[in-house]
Amino acid sequence: QVQLVESGGGSVQAGGSLRLSCVTSGVTYSTFCMGWFRQAPGKEREGVAAIHSDGSTKYADSVKGRFTISQDNAMNTLYLQLNSLKPEDTAMYYCAARDTCSRRDWWALLLPSIYNYWGQGTQVTVSQ
Repeated sequence: QVQLVESGGGSVQAGGSLRLSCVTSGVTYSTFCMGWFRQAPGKEREGVAAIHSDGSTKYADSVKGRFTISQDNAMNTLYLQLNSLKPEDTAMYYCAARDTCSRRDWWALLLPSIYNYWGQGTQVTVSQ
């Protein structure tokens, strides 16, 4: 059974940093696609960063150069490092997993619809 538990959210000032963690169980990183998504009030859930089972990564244009996705297989943990935070980064952040991950999934890695497991989310609030 796949379980995803996020932590690490909080309130920071603009320009600050946070590191989000997603502890996973039942996930095999060599065969799963993994992603981080966010949803602000009144907005649709959007893809932030994702990592393919082959280790390649993909980022939304709005976070390129500021956010970094990584995984620690030994710790069964997916991370999202958030640097140079902006007020518009304020949202609930979710970890997600897809239990198949082929090359044709690459183009859709930032689409919420392809993921079949989700965590409960962790809130990130960035103030001016």
